[in-house]
Amino acid sequence: MAVSSGRTTIRTVGRLIAVVLFIAVLVPGVLLARAWWLAAGHRAVAAGAVELVEPTADGAGTLLRQAQHGRRLRRLGLLLGLAGVIASVVLFAEASVFLWLPVLVVGLLAGVLLGEATRPRPRWASSSPPRRPHATDLVSPWLVWTMRAAVLAELVTATVLWRSGDTTRGVAWASVVIPLLAWLLAEVAMLRALVRPLPAEGADVPIDEALRTWTAHLVTAAASVLGLLPLGTLLLVGGIELGNRVSEGVDLLPVALVAGGFSALAAGIAVAGFLLTWLRPVRSSAPALAG
Repeated sequence: MAVSSGRTTIRTVGRLIAVVLFIAVLVPGVLLARAWWLAAGHRAVAAGAVELVEPTADGAGTLLRQAQHGRRLRRLGLLLGLAGVIASVVLFAEASVFLWLPVLVVGLLAGVLLGEATRPRPRWASSSPPRRPHATDLVSPWLVWTMRAAVLAELVTATVLWRSGDTTRGVAWASVVIPLLAWLLAEVAMLRALVRPLPAEGADVPIDEALRTWTAHLVTAAASVLGLLPLGTLLLVGGIELGNRVSEGVDLLPVALVAGGFSALAAGIAVAGFLLTWLRPVRSSAPALAG
């Protein structure tokens, strides 16, 4: 009886620790959602500054060209996603039904990243001597480094699961190539936004700042989603597979993997929700203080 009572106590304590660990691993996802909520305030400030000035002819033309370029590339991404869905139907038949949404999401986000990484340079006169903004003026460094960490974690997780035989070669390659390309496009877009000189005309400065802010947040969010969602799925797969191998007792590693998977999926969905609010291009109507 004493031995049985001791085992029961150990199992109860183990389950309590597992619950606490599960909750603790969910915290980073909550913090990330809060950080993106604060970033939405940054967007509102940048958009409000554009409404306070009358843009020059070059500034108005830049806004129009940037909006048209973004729409074209996003439509291209949608077409790529639809083409991927059709290809999956041809290759996998009925089994492809689970691939439709991920393939479409990848296509749409690829359009967003390509659009931001290839934005045409504004035609207005640059400041002399050239002045450039700081990275912290455009996007929170915490969001950028979280994006990089999510992509790195996803690459490591995909490699580990592939080597352990818990995922197929095709899934592993897709889980490595897609986030890696998304991260590279995001870095290119942010680098272009940073090295571009500020405009010479003061009325165009708020427009330029808003365009840079839009780009930095869009690519950070898109790359984060393409890192977090696959990461969450792979962690769930790894936790379930490892949990099936545990015959008795309480193993905290499967619990941590499953909790991490749920946290990454929840964070990825939250970031995707914020990303949707950033897809509308920068606009300038009549100045807010006019008349």
